[in-house]
Amino acid sequence: MNIPSTEKHEILLETHDLVRHFVGPRTSLFGKRRVAHAVNGVSLQLRKGETLGLVGESGCAKSTLGLLILNLLQPTSGTVTFLGKDVTNLDKKEWRRMRSEMQLVFQNPLGALNPRLTIGSQIREPLDIHDVGEPESRHDKVLEMIESVSLPEHLLERYPHQLSGGQQQRVVIARALINRPKLVVCDESVSALDVSVQAQVINLLVDLQKKLGLTYLFITHDLSIVRHISSRIAVMYLGRIVELADSEDLLENPMHPYTKALIAAVPVPDPRARKSRATISGEPPSPFNLPAGCAFNARCPHADEKCRTELPEFRQTSEEHMVACHHAEKLA
Repeated sequence: MNIPSTEKHEILLETHDLVRHFVGPRTSLFGKRRVAHAVNGVSLQLRKGETLGLVGESGCAKSTLGLLILNLLQPTSGTVTFLGKDVTNLDKKEWRRMRSEMQLVFQNPLGALNPRLTIGSQIREPLDIHDVGEPESRHDKVLEMIESVSLPEHLLERYPHQLSGGQQQRVVIARALINRPKLVVCDESVSALDVSVQAQVINLLVDLQKKLGLTYLFITHDLSIVRHISSRIAVMYLGRIVELADSEDLLENPMHPYTKALIAAVPVPDPRARKSRATISGEPPSPFNLPAGCAFNARCPHADEKCRTELPEFRQTSEEHMVACHHAEKLA
């Protein structure tokens, strides 16, 4: 698969032909185990300082890809290169040194926090685990971090259940950033929050990115959110990236029928504007039984025999735009 030239961009992380299969139940008592093809050959580059939005329907393996990137899941095949090193083959000692450079912000903040520990001890915990600085200086770092996420100092003595959902998510963010990582994967990290709180957390993430020089992989199913934070957007369908472009270009000039349908699903104030918008019907195919050709062919109104038999190449259509569709130019 070709990837656009990145001579003018510093690459922080790169995946090459990443594949992850999961073994499922047997088809019968003595039959073979079924195999779910979750991630199916993903090659991506994350540029230093950017926010790459990763969008798609539930079940398209966005979160699985995030876990593979963080080396929390081992790939069936393919590689993840971070800071020039293949992290899929690091030994435990090397991985421990690099682990603090990559962090995850979870979807459910209350589930990500230990109910028996105070907020202050949980924010401090990564400093203790990685033995960062002198013990007496770590409290100052905690104070600095909680101020950075706009929480009052007195909350450090409270427990997670005593905080609101927005406050809990800010604590999770503070804990993820306390060791100054280079990459942060945000997995549906605002979807559980009220709309007004979502906006506050998104603005906080943007401010922290500028302040700390962070790189984000922002995973979400909601295009109305990702458009406000992402510099580029990758669209995922059934374990493959089907379109990748600068945010504005992708939202204004989508080329893949699936991308067009996702954009059409975003609510608009004028109901009359929806009449001519792209739609899709049906459910995605099972990852246990992938169709031949383009995985989207059964739901695509433009599919022909070529779509049903040949897997489309993920190809470059312009300097910063890539798409996996046989008829992308004709449909644009």
